[in-house]
Amino acid sequence: MPGGVETMDLPAWNRALGLSQGPRHRNAMAHLDSEVKEECLREDLKFYFMNPCEKYRARHQIPWKLGLQLLKIVMVTTQLVRFGLGNQLVVAFKEDNTIAFKHLFLKGYSGVDEDDYSCSIYTQEDTYESIFFAIDQYHRLKNISLATLDYGENEEHRIGLKVCKQHYKRGTVLSPNATLSLDSDVEIDCVQLDLQLLSQNPQDWKQSSFFTLEFDRLLQVDISFRLKGIDLQTIRSRELPDCYVFQNTITFDNKAHSGKIKVYFDNAATIKECRDLNISGSIQKNTQYVLVFDASVIAICLASLTLCTRSIVLALRLRKRFLQFFLEKYKRHVCDADRWEFINGWYVLVIVSDLMTIIGSILKMEIETKNLANYDLCSILLGTSTLFAWVGVIRYLGYFQAYNVLILTMQASLPKVLRFCACAGMIYLGYTFCGWIVLGPYHDKFENLNIVAECLFSLVNGDDMFATFAQIEQKSVLVWLFSRLYLYSFISLFIYMILSLFIALITDSYDTIKRYQQNGFPETDLQEFLKESGREGEHQREPSAFLSCTCCRRREGSDDHLILIN
Repeated sequence: MPGGVETMDLPAWNRALGLSQGPRHRNAMAHLDSEVKEECLREDLKFYFMNPCEKYRARHQIPWKLGLQLLKIVMVTTQLVRFGLGNQLVVAFKEDNTIAFKHLFLKGYSGVDEDDYSCSIYTQEDTYESIFFAIDQYHRLKNISLATLDYGENEEHRIGLKVCKQHYKRGTVLSPNATLSLDSDVEIDCVQLDLQLLSQNPQDWKQSSFFTLEFDRLLQVDISFRLKGIDLQTIRSRELPDCYVFQNTITFDNKAHSGKIKVYFDNAATIKECRDLNISGSIQKNTQYVLVFDASVIAICLASLTLCTRSIVLALRLRKRFLQFFLEKYKRHVCDADRWEFINGWYVLVIVSDLMTIIGSILKMEIETKNLANYDLCSILLGTSTLFAWVGVIRYLGYFQAYNVLILTMQASLPKVLRFCACAGMIYLGYTFCGWIVLGPYHDKFENLNIVAECLFSLVNGDDMFATFAQIEQKSVLVWLFSRLYLYSFISLFIYMILSLFIALITDSYDTIKRYQQNGFPETDLQEFLKESGREGEHQREPSAFLSCTCCRRREGSDDHLILIN
């Protein structure tokens, strides 16, 4: 050849590369392509299961989600603390007004509720005096109240009180043989006492036939009225004040006809938008700053929600690739444990937390602008989302072996603990129903099922044992003896046996995890696949170099999103 350069035809090039034409050539290329796919899949899986630090060392990928989660925790906690302080003022204001109303409208109120009712009445004269006292106090409200209160309109747009009495249609008890003549149908009679009527001569409405009560057939008397108030203490924290509407109801309950009328006071407070506010100062400017901060929290949570959702979607795609490859190569399906390895529970927790934070922040912004007043729902959403956010921090602590023991122990013991609790719960429910039906009439802590369940749970934890034994009324010797057998058997069974077994289950899981950390965890199909090295064949050097080059070229294309999955 000219210039002394030797040329080589195509078959010679193929022979130099160790390849041949025909079926052998196609089989070699197919085998090489299979190795390329397997090695790329293995590297993608290894990268997916790395922690943020390992990913940064491997490919210098900045852990955006880690930094975003830490920033979100700081912002969400700050938002929660500020909202919690404001919510405490709201709850305290409602409770203080309820106590003030009881002192204003309940005659003889001692300042402490007797039980689930506020006070009680035992004579007819006291009943009349208590009813008239509440009506007179309502009339004199502006002259005696210390609060910023005003009269509110009822559903009929009238200012005043509404007095209703419920009684049997007919009912008399004839002495001395105590013959009872009763019609069990209930009648309800109501009268509206407007403020103008109360300003007239009091004897006019007090001597009305409506207030002549027949106690033999009287069931209850209800006095309802509305008041308006404003909470000015929020101004000190540079917030707009809240305006309230208090729906108050005083109930004189005589359903038992036992000679004791129970007096209940119910105060339903709702927050309304204050109209025509004219407040000077920096309150409005401070509100704008708060709204901007809440909007920033929503933006951070949206970014976190997007990243975590994207990671879950890409993880599902990677799992699909692995399942297809495993089925093609090994002719069997992957176990369920390996399938769930791709579903990161921490991401699900973060997504739920972000959704609750976004909804709670929107409600908070509406509350700040006085368009809504649902403090309870907002506090539940923000509080629960902050709880989930802080629990999510455990994920990053789990990258260290010393801290990972807690997470692994909880995961290992949870199925056994749930099964154990299901069995123990049946025994617990049996004791709950038995204690309520037998000891309920004789013990305050067994009055209803909810209180019984709480009392028994306290006993399991060793709280208030002596008081529970001592407070049983000794009116019935049989019930007193049964209460001793009941309490001794419950405490012995649950503390000495069930609680000890419960702790033993967790301890056994902890010992298992510690043994695995020392001797190695059992390997699944997924872990064995990740530990396999590239297959060494006859043409190891050439294919390996070509394999590395091909993998890089493939990642520059359509599979790049799987590399950046986490």
